[in-house]
Amino acid sequence: MNTAPLKAYAPKARTAFINAISDRAAKLGITEDKDGLHVEAMKRQGDVAILHGQTFPVKTLTLRDRLQQRMEQQGYQHTIEHIAYTWFNRFMAIRYMELHDYLDHGYRVLSHPADKQQPEILEHAQHIDLAGLDKETVIQLKLDGTQDEKLYRLLLTAQCNALHQAMPFLFEKIDDETELLLPDNLLHSDSLIRQLVTDIPEADWTNIEIIGRLYQFYISEKKDQVIGKVVKSEDIPAATQLFTPNWIVKYMVQFSFYCP
Repeated sequence: MNTAPLKAYAPKARTAFINAISDRAAKLGITEDKDGLHVEAMKRQGDVAILHGQTFPVKTLTLRDRLQQRMEQQGYQHTIEHIAYTWFNRFMAIRYMELHDYLDHGYRVLSHPADKQQPEILEHAQHIDLAGLDKETVIQLKLDGTQDEKLYRLLLTAQCNALHQAMPFLFEKIDDETELLLPDNLLHSDSLIRQLVTDIPEADWTNIEIIGRLYQFYISEKKDQVIGKVVKSEDIPAATQLFTPNWIVKYMVQFSFYCP
């Protein structure tokens, strides 16, 4: 496997994901400075929540309270970094599955087989049948023609919820603060998803080791920051976890089998 594209992509992806998650938190009125955590008041008006004249689903109030509590317990930066990696990891898994035709509906979620910028799932949104996805809402948004970003967020969230059944360790039931911090502008030409699709050749996804390699390169800068210092508990993974190539795993398994 040519790891050069992965090594070039993953560290900058980590920065991009962290920035996108931070921007999303700020949009929801949650920031941090030298004086600590700041949470702006969000008001409920009927069946929506309002902040700075912008409306959000009313459940945002509950999810934002959970996010605030988590940040107060674990720290703002640690929470942002953890959720950034959670979304990075989910996108990696979906990318691998869509290229290996592991998704039940048969459409790509992050890309298009004809190399169009619009993801294939969005093009066929009216045909998608995923648990929790309201077909009437999907059709209304599709017919509107100006709500692609909102529609895509619904489709992506529904896809993650569907994958929860098979991989709950990776795709938690998304009705929590990770859903709240799903980055914005996912359909832009320079979005996190578009960078993932264009920066890593499709041929590289034929090897399952790509997931482990991407993780290793994703945390490489964090590892450099903590090595040689007193490592905090939240930094232990970055300091100690390294990707083990398949040939080494096979060797260890075979060696263990033959040992008395």
